[in-house]
Amino acid sequence: MIRVEKELPSETLQLSFGPQHPATHGTLQLVMELDGEKVVSVEPHIGFLHTGFEKLAEHMSYNQFVTVTDRMNYLSPLSNNIAFSLAAEKLFGIEIPKRGQYIRVLMAELSRIADHLLAIGTAAMDLGALTVFLYGFREREKLYDLFEWATGARLTTSYTRVGGLMADLPEDFPDAVLKWMRQFPKTIDEIEKLLNHNRIFQDRTYDVGVISKEDVTKYSLTGPIARASGVKYDLRKDIPYSSYEEFEFEVPIGENGDAFDRYLVRMEELRQSIKICEQVLKNLPGGDVNIDPDSKITLPGKDEVYTTIEGLIHHFEVTMENRGILPPVGEVYLGTESPSGELGFFIVSNGGREPYRVRVRPPSFINYTIFKKIMTGAMFSDTVANLGSLNIIAGELDR
Repeated sequence: MIRVEKELPSETLQLSFGPQHPATHGTLQLVMELDGEKVVSVEPHIGFLHTGFEKLAEHMSYNQFVTVTDRMNYLSPLSNNIAFSLAAEKLFGIEIPKRGQYIRVLMAELSRIADHLLAIGTAAMDLGALTVFLYGFREREKLYDLFEWATGARLTTSYTRVGGLMADLPEDFPDAVLKWMRQFPKTIDEIEKLLNHNRIFQDRTYDVGVISKEDVTKYSLTGPIARASGVKYDLRKDIPYSSYEEFEFEVPIGENGDAFDRYLVRMEELRQSIKICEQVLKNLPGGDVNIDPDSKITLPGKDEVYTTIEGLIHHFEVTMENRGILPPVGEVYLGTESPSGELGFFIVSNGGREPYRVRVRPPSFINYTIFKKIMTGAMFSDTVANLGSLNIIAGELDR
């Protein structure tokens, strides 16, 4: 009997993953080439939101642009508000009072917790663990109640101003935050019980999407993604801003750089953020949250506006279309440690009311550049695990 061996012809399959797929959490599209279950190549497409954030900055005053930063990363708008205001204040050459700086730290850390809760919850939900998402979302809603109380809005907070804050904290706000913090660690424990030793979660994340230390440097990755790969880089420690150097906290790092380590790092950062918030509330300074109104950068008090001609003119000069606060000519860059990594603003000023040019360093955009590499040669089922572990926000990807 003659045995004939013949290789059967096969073709790769091109698959469009997104932009409406629920696991993309926004408007992302991945054009994938598959050989069976194996990913041969993947081409990420971005920019479906058509927002043009950076171009908008050229047509807005410095304080008006704060409202745009809310929309860049809608999971942690307070962090965006703070980052832009710090960059603008560096351009103006001013530093706000200690109380204002401490409140910014408090709001930034609460924002980090809210962001991580949703990142962990949605990543787990995409892998089948819906309960984790519900636990995280429940706590996030409590945080959003606090944000609404302090800023007047749950999502589009616009809380900072160049030279300070929109308003001081409500009188009972610190006690409400302390009350929330006392019960929150229980939720962290519950999530860890559900996931840390869960065989399905481990199988879906162990050795999945491994990123080496060399690739962290090569691709300029930052935030929990870089720290999960063993790179101890955190701007709150390395280049402190807004009095971060006065707080004690640890920077958690991972060993393997896989999707599971990225989850572990975010979980530990929840505990460290609580530690920072406790120190802020314990040592919250008194005094003003804004710089001296005589600097003519911040608005005067309403009582002064309504009762004095000088206050009315001051208010007019700051807010009117053909007036406004004027910075010196120059350019600055300032980076902050947002929940997803280094969020930086590069501002060019020609001395006018609006920035001449604004360029943003959005962590999601930079971190997403590694996606193509970690998916090439991986299994198709790893797509969701890798996307979730990178915590990509479509608004930040938009250029």
